[in-house]
Amino acid sequence: MKNIPERVQLAHLPTPIHKLDRLSQELGKNIYLKRDDYTGTEVSGNKVRKLEFAAKEALQQKSDVLITCGGLQSNHARATAAVARRLGLKCHLVLRGTPADSWTGNLFLDKMLGADITFLEPDLFNERHMDIMEDIKHDYAQKQMTAYLLPVGASNGIGTFGYYAAYDEICQQEKDSDQYFDAIVTAVGSGGTCGGLVLGNWHHHRKHRIIGIPIADDAAYFQEIIQSIMHDASLLVGWNEVPNLGSYQLIDGYAGRGYALNTPEEMAFIESIAQKEGVLLDPVYTGKAFRGLVEEIRKGSFDGLNDILFIHTGGLFGIFDKTEAF
Repeated sequence: MKNIPERVQLAHLPTPIHKLDRLSQELGKNIYLKRDDYTGTEVSGNKVRKLEFAAKEALQQKSDVLITCGGLQSNHARATAAVARRLGLKCHLVLRGTPADSWTGNLFLDKMLGADITFLEPDLFNERHMDIMEDIKHDYAQKQMTAYLLPVGASNGIGTFGYYAAYDEICQQEKDSDQYFDAIVTAVGSGGTCGGLVLGNWHHHRKHRIIGIPIADDAAYFQEIIQSIMHDASLLVGWNEVPNLGSYQLIDGYAGRGYALNTPEEMAFIESIAQKEGVLLDPVYTGKAFRGLVEEIRKGSFDGLNDILFIHTGGLFGIFDKTEAF
């Protein structure tokens, strides 16, 4: 992995790859999970891979505070709070919405980890969260503290190298096990995970089909974001080109009611996978995206692709905010 930015080791890597035997037999495909829900406990999930690169940059800039944003049950916000404490830094979160009477799941862990939290009403968050984060950064500067800003999901140029590196990890695991994948599938919620996988596949001239399944908004929205993230990443390391839209595929139709909102069918699917394979998917990301993968296989969209790797991006703590929906 020459010429990519430095990182600080935070995750338990490499994460294992497990085959889902019963579902594979049912679908007539070999379905595998890349268990990025195993990256750790406090930092569990895909976000820590991105934070390894972002946090290294923050340390290089001698930052005192990590500031980031997300929904009330943001996995990224919780992982950032944990990473900040591990590195001896302060964390300030800007979260979309206001807490209910009881604080559960990731929100509970945010407070346990000592993060300062600014809550914004949804419309205000959507319109001004980056401006408000800049205001908070300025407030810390007035206290002689240097703050480092991370966008939603740490999905930016520096963060996407987390999944560029993960792609290399997958290729090494293929070589070690003599098991090669036709397609690599991931949920798309902020674009950085998909963007990193696409960059890795393109830069190493490999032939995996990289397929993303949006869990909010649609393919056109995320294509623009992913292209922008890959452009910014390429600028950081001096690459002259970026992959084009034909280098990956986004499959629409599985965002359901929208970000962090679920249908009864989605919740039933998550429960069925738990009971079939002993695997816990989360309602926000992997539940929707993995359901999309299964439905598309049944429709014939994956004909000709026999060995399929799905990135389990974590999100377990978010389940505890959805117990009534189950």
